Amino acid sequence: MSSNFVTGLDIGTHSIKAVVAENRRGKPLLKFVFKTPSAGMRKGAIVDLAEASQAIGHAIAEIKKFSKQAAKNIYLNIGSPQVKAQASRGIVAVSRADAEIYRDDVERVVKASEAVNLSPNRTIIHNVTKEFIVDGIGDISDPIGLSGNRLEVHSLIIDAFSPHVKTLIRAVELAGGEIGGLVFSPLVASRSALSKKQKNLGTVLIDVGFGTTGMSVYEENKLVGVAKFPVGAGNISNDLAVGLKIPVDAAENLKLGYGYALARDVGHKETVDLKKFSPEAKGIISRRFIAEIIESRLAEIIGFINNELKILENRGRLPGGVVVVGGGAKMAGLSELVKQELKLSCQIGLALDNEWEVENTEFEENLEDPEFVTALGLVLWGIDEEDWNGKNLFSKFSVRTALKYFLP
Repeated sequence: MSSNFVTGLDIGTHSIKAVVAENRRGKPLLKFVFKTPSAGMRKGAIVDLAEASQAIGHAIAEIKKFSKQAAKNIYLNIGSPQVKAQASRGIVAVSRADAEIYRDDVERVVKASEAVNLSPNRTIIHNVTKEFIVDGIGDISDPIGLSGNRLEVHSLIIDAFSPHVKTLIRAVELAGGEIGGLVFSPLVASRSALSKKQKNLGTVLIDVGFGTTGMSVYEENKLVGVAKFPVGAGNISNDLAVGLKIPVDAAENLKLGYGYALARDVGHKETVDLKKFSPEAKGIISRRFIAEIIESRLAEIIGFINNELKILENRGRLPGGVVVVGGGAKMAGLSELVKQELKLSCQIGLALDNEWEVENTEFEENLEDPEFVTALGLVLWGIDEEDWNGKNLFSKFSVRTALKYFLP
């Protein structure tokens, strides 16, 4: 059922971002944006249901102050590293005597591609169609209306650890929210920040969160790979806290105020007085030393990305380069480090502003904040699901189908 409001709720390890949009002639009008600290989360998964529900409840209470209807149609991101992806294919015979392909044929072949081996504690959350093949002819995005005897599909099947998903749903419901859909976070970040041209050229999106880092790779407007890693910007703060013997909160402020991703670009004579960040800290530290700690951890994260690109055989073959989003994208010098390590062009990603209607100019800064890319993408994904613009894009796997597995 289509709603006049779609809410994106990005529940992260460090913070919760909420975005509400209203249907304005098929285009989302940005109506409400909110951010609050998270709790009960570790590396993208809930580890304390009571704490998480309380933090989520605060966000949902603010949403309800704006509109109770908006709290009844929430699209959630799944962001734990335990989500996995695998290539699959399905084959069926076209059912009608005249050999014309109808929607039920397409639904059967898509369902056939879901016949993959999964352990009992895992379930499919996305079936992303890469291409259809009719009688051996491939690269078909929508086969309905074509004629053929055999229909095939190549898909990317994304499955999740069921307890993580069930706990996330329960936390939102305990907090008073109603869920419209569940989406793997790298997919919604790409929906928000990557243009069709970038997806056609070949682009890798990197989403650097506080507790995790996600990636998605596109070529010829097709999703060719996704992954999630259990390390993020929060690990940098932990490294600084250990290396400089200061509290983690002080290390976080130090990172944001004086951090730089590429140590070689920091002058030898630049220093930082640690007492500005922690009264118990002693001494003046070299800013280059701070940058060396940061670079070391970021290089590890980029190493995970590089290894995944090698597995996908995409290393060095992405003319669209790298787009970095998430709170970690705000680290000064990050794009230069990515260029150095991946040998690809790099830019900091923002939400595509041509997707949105904005009347309140205060919201424009959220569209220009890489930290809000996922929350904004959740709204756009929900709009696609509910077909606000009337295009009825078949290429989207219905997240409501996956939701039936978890909801009573």
